[in-house]
Amino acid sequence: MKLPVYMDNHATTPVDPRVLEAMLPYFTEVYGNAASRNHRLGWEAEAAVETARKQVAKLINASPQEIVFTSGATESDNLAIKGAAWAHRGRGNHIVTLPTEHKAVLDAAKRLEQEGFSVTCARVGADGLVDPDDVKRALTDGTMLVSVMAANNEIGVLQPIAEIGKLCRERGILFHTDAAQAAGKAPVDVERMGVDLLSISAHKIYGPKGVGALYVRGKNPAVEIAPLIDGGGHECGLRSGTLNVPGIVGLGKACELCRLEMPEESRRLGGWRDRLRDGIFSRLDDVRVNGSMEHRLPHNLNVSFGGIDGESLLVGMNDVAVSLGSACMSATREPSYVLKALGVSDDRAQSSVRFGLGRFNTEEEVDYVIGRVVETANVLRDISVKAEGKCKG
Repeated sequence: MKLPVYMDNHATTPVDPRVLEAMLPYFTEVYGNAASRNHRLGWEAEAAVETARKQVAKLINASPQEIVFTSGATESDNLAIKGAAWAHRGRGNHIVTLPTEHKAVLDAAKRLEQEGFSVTCARVGADGLVDPDDVKRALTDGTMLVSVMAANNEIGVLQPIAEIGKLCRERGILFHTDAAQAAGKAPVDVERMGVDLLSISAHKIYGPKGVGALYVRGKNPAVEIAPLIDGGGHECGLRSGTLNVPGIVGLGKACELCRLEMPEESRRLGGWRDRLRDGIFSRLDDVRVNGSMEHRLPHNLNVSFGGIDGESLLVGMNDVAVSLGSACMSATREPSYVLKALGVSDDRAQSSVRFGLGRFNTEEEVDYVIGRVVETANVLRDISVKAEGKCKG
């Protein structure tokens, strides 16, 4: 077993060797610009991009023409939210989202507030789930966009996307979902879910960093968004800039592998996740799962350890790579805003650790992590009890 054991697959995933193999020729052999349509190298690059477009579309039951390549889910979220708001300002200026969304959504919405838009965050329950009726109550006559993530990046809960999509469709409101954590890990179907805009990132599904996609509904009804980047009219004018052909090829291959292997992979990782949870809970007291276990990604476990500082736990088991929460917020010591939205206390939030199992983990690694968590937690609690005794003495 190789150390450290990596269980931070929500932050990023290693590139699957099969994905890397598919990408390599487009660095040194087929290195043409996909927009260069005057010679074979350009045609071959363009063909590779179109193959990837089909692979991405097939994963989410979309048409290839509805896929726009971006630099990742953060750009896709910004393009969806700002692009929809700018293009549809005439039909309303109100946006509904959740307080537990990724910062790419929340900060994009805040930027639009500075431009005169109004933003409402529908509440989530203690299990992290939003009730579609609460989304409905947040809607106004001026609501033009709802953005609810399919799967939360910290607690892994799966939101009722299909119900919210139906609600938005009935009201003629655009519906965006950040599916960076869900796509490739749980079934995603833009038609069944009634989604108009959907964000994907390659590096969450064993593809390369720096590439992603945005699904933009092309019919029933066709969705119009305004571009963030101008200069060349690439991607049907929605995302100008030379296409990252190797990265796009990698994204496409990663989507294809997820589509083919997701059922078995989900079963395996769900079983190991439950083994991890049961192993920790059977040997430690005062531990609690954050978020719904019933509606949850199969590879996610977010646990609060009573009486223990989460950062101390991570330092104590430095041969295990896990995190306190979202990678984009790891530089701050503030309690997780996601957990606080669930009503978790500051102390509990500070004691929470996110485990993200992945394709390349093994059962041996799961058992090793259980042992290291229990060992380190007991050491930290013993130190705390001794320190408390000295203070009283």
